[in-house]
Amino acid sequence: MKSHKSASSSPKRTAAIAAPVAFLLALVLVLLYDLSFSDRHYYLRIYGASSSASSPVSASSPACDLTRGEWVPDDAEVPYYTNLTCPFVDDHQNCMKFGKPSLEFLRWRWRPDGCELPRFDAARFLDAMRGKSMAFVGDSLARNHFKSLLCLLSKAAQPVEVGAEPEIDVTGRAVRRDYYFGSHDFTATLFWSPFLVKANLSNATLGMWDVHLDTADARWAAHVADFDHVVLSGTNWFFRPSVYHEGGRAVACNGGVSCGAGNLTTELPVPRALRAAFRTALGAVATNEGFHGKAVVRTVTPTHFENGEWNTGGDCVRTRPYRRGDRAVSAAEYRRAQVEAMRETEAAATRNGTELLLMDITEAMELRPDGHPSRYGHPPGGTVEGSFVVDCLHWCLPGPIDLWNELLFHMLLPQH
Repeated sequence: MKSHKSASSSPKRTAAIAAPVAFLLALVLVLLYDLSFSDRHYYLRIYGASSSASSPVSASSPACDLTRGEWVPDDAEVPYYTNLTCPFVDDHQNCMKFGKPSLEFLRWRWRPDGCELPRFDAARFLDAMRGKSMAFVGDSLARNHFKSLLCLLSKAAQPVEVGAEPEIDVTGRAVRRDYYFGSHDFTATLFWSPFLVKANLSNATLGMWDVHLDTADARWAAHVADFDHVVLSGTNWFFRPSVYHEGGRAVACNGGVSCGAGNLTTELPVPRALRAAFRTALGAVATNEGFHGKAVVRTVTPTHFENGEWNTGGDCVRTRPYRRGDRAVSAAEYRRAQVEAMRETEAAATRNGTELLLMDITEAMELRPDGHPSRYGHPPGGTVEGSFVVDCLHWCLPGPIDLWNELLFHMLLPQH
């Protein structure tokens, strides 16, 4: 983030000087704010991390930014789990079961610039979570992330699903699912809330939604105080035809059919709607007097459809990661909206004793076109959802998505 002609021009000269000086001061303040925010939130550090896996690790080693790096070949390590060892892999992400032609996507690991990222330690994670609870809130990618965590933890302990028969929402998904690790008294909960805010399907034929940007979805927000940690995510549902509401009335639309059906002329770009929704969701966490834990925002992940979109013949058939610089970050404006929402909520969170953290995985996942199911998340001739045949949005399990929980491990556990 000049000459003068006479003494009589002094007031004008003063004003002319003052304006750019004020602008520069404001710019400096913005830059300092940006730097402060990045230091605290998306400069995800690990201390005592060696630049070489074989070098000794010392507590005085410099911090390393875990979100900046590249994917490197890794033939030494085996996957954390497989579809045979983990019972929680959904068919739509079960690339092994449905015969993804190349499993090379499993032979890469994320290497941050200047250090090595330690592998996920299921036993240590569970020990740190003993007596605690964690909620994941979002869309099907939140479920993808959640299932990855269950699979990673199942190496050390098996959870059981608990709770009453889940409520099923209008999309056919369970609103809430709870898994309990009895050996550690730890509960992991998944909330289906693709907009994070209150939303209802207003026109099933058009697939159009009423989205209340200033009201958090009570299906999860009413339970925030029950959890020690909350992970929020979501972006993709904001591309669906929507009418946006604030203060109980329709104020904008996101273009096309939604504007016509809602008799609205004001269009709100998706990044601005996303920012408003995340600001509301984070506000519901930050101002909840019963929540004093860590609220993690996972940034947007890109799709990798090539030669068309999901409904026009697009696919993702690459078998290797991109190298850094091969492809521009396609989701930058949506990631920026999430970061801005965190900035706008930071003061309230600080007052309430809530810690906001950004899991910035956008750049890392931009480099992994090879890690999606493509046509291998269902039997031949099947579909993912409706006519959704090729999946270049979700991630194979196991796969690159396990990185998200490696990062979560270091965000939630005490530094050592």
